[in-house]
Amino acid sequence: MLENFLMIAQQVLILFIMIFIGFICGKRGIITDDSAHHLTDIVLYVVTPCVMLSAFQRKFTAELLGNIAITALCAALIMAGSIALSAFIFHDKNESRNKVLRFATVFSNCGFMSLPLQKAILGDDGWFYGSIFVAVFNIIIWTYGLLSMSGDKKQLSLKKLVFNPGIAGVVVAIILFVLRIDLPYIISQPIDYLAALNTPLPMLIIGFYLSQANLKKAFTDVQAYISMGIRLVVIPVAAAFIMTLFKVDDTILVTCIIAGSAPTAATTTMFAAKYNRDIELSVSVVAATTLVSIITMPLVVALAQTIS
Repeated sequence: MLENFLMIAQQVLILFIMIFIGFICGKRGIITDDSAHHLTDIVLYVVTPCVMLSAFQRKFTAELLGNIAITALCAALIMAGSIALSAFIFHDKNESRNKVLRFATVFSNCGFMSLPLQKAILGDDGWFYGSIFVAVFNIIIWTYGLLSMSGDKKQLSLKKLVFNPGIAGVVVAIILFVLRIDLPYIISQPIDYLAALNTPLPMLIIGFYLSQANLKKAFTDVQAYISMGIRLVVIPVAAAFIMTLFKVDDTILVTCIIAGSAPTAATTTMFAAKYNRDIELSVSVVAATTLVSIITMPLVVALAQTIS
C-alpha cells in the first residue's frame, strides 16, 4: 500500500503544483474573475467534449461496451448513496446553508480534478472510464443538483440537459465508438491537443479560486467539517469496499474511487451564486476540501488499489 500511496501522492502533488501556480496568478492579478470565467467556459465547452471524443477513439468490443454500462451503474449508485447520506445527515435550520452542505457533500470535482489523475495513474483506460463517470455526474447535477439547490422544479430543462457539453460530447463519442468510426488524423490530432488542456487549465482555475477563498469559515464550521469528511473519506471508502465485494473490474473500481474521492465540485459555488444560497460557505468548502484532498486522495485511492 505504501508504494501505491507514494505513486498517487506524487501525481496529486504534480496537480497541486499547477494549482499553486494558479493561486499565485490569482494573487498577482494575472488571472482575474473575468479571465477565470472565460477559462472555465473554454474547459466546459471546448476541452471537455474533446476529452470525451479523444477517450472514445478506440477499438469497439462487446466487453468494452459492457464495461461502459458497469461504470455508469457504479457512478450512479455512488452518487445515489451520496444523496441519501447527505439528506440523512444535514438538517440545518438555515435552508441556504443546508442546501449548500448537501450539494457540497454529493458532488465531487470529478471532471477537473479526477480525469487528469485517472489518466496519470491508469492511462487511457482510466481516462475512458472516467469520462463515463463525468457523463453520469452531469446528468445528476443538472437534474437533482439543479432542483435541490434552486428548490424550483421549473428550473429543470431538457434543453439544458441535452445540450450540456459534457453529455453532448459523450453522446457523440459513443455514437462514433459504437459505429466504429475512426476520425481522420487531421481532425483527431487537434482534438487530442485540446483534450490535453484538461490537466493544466482546470488546475489554474482551481488555484485562482483558492486565492480568493476565505478558508477560516470552513475550518471553524462543524458541519463543514462533517461535509468534508463524508465527501473525501466516507463515500469513497464505502464505495471501494462495496465494489470489491461485488468483484468490479480493478480499473473501473479505481477510476470510480478517484472520482468519488475528489474534493467538492466548483459547480457548488456557481449554483450557490445563481440561486442566492450561502456563497461564502460554498467557496470555503470547495477550497478547504481541495486543500485537504492532497492528503486524503492518495490514502483513499491507495486503499482502493490494495483491496481491489
